[in-house]
Amino acid sequence: MLGVATAAYSVAIIAKPELFARPTKLADDRSEIPRGTAIGIRALGGRDLASGLAMAFAPEGTPLRTAVAVRVGSDVVDLVLLGTTLPDRDARLKAAAVAAGWGALCAVGLWAA
Repeated sequence: MLGVATAAYSVAIIAKPELFARPTKLADDRSEIPRGTAIGIRALGGRDLASGLAMAFAPEGTPLRTAVAVRVGSDVVDLVLLGTTLPDRDARLKAAAVAAGWGALCAVGLWAA
């Protein structure tokens, strides 16, 4: 389920980068998202799509544990980078909380796998 949810959100931000850019304050509600920002968000979405599909379709055992570990590692990177570099303090705190929460859910999934 976590893999499917990851993949679904990833498809959404690849299609509409503003779904990620606006809550993180990488773009305001009125202006167009800069091209470079949209490209970066789509790359992030591509990474998460790959990890989400791997989690959804990996067979149990080592392949599934590896897929989930990659997802957890990605969330740790997001926690550090988004939590320290976003332009808005509140956005940094929210993004760090989301990354930590998602990473924790996936870590529990890793433990259960």
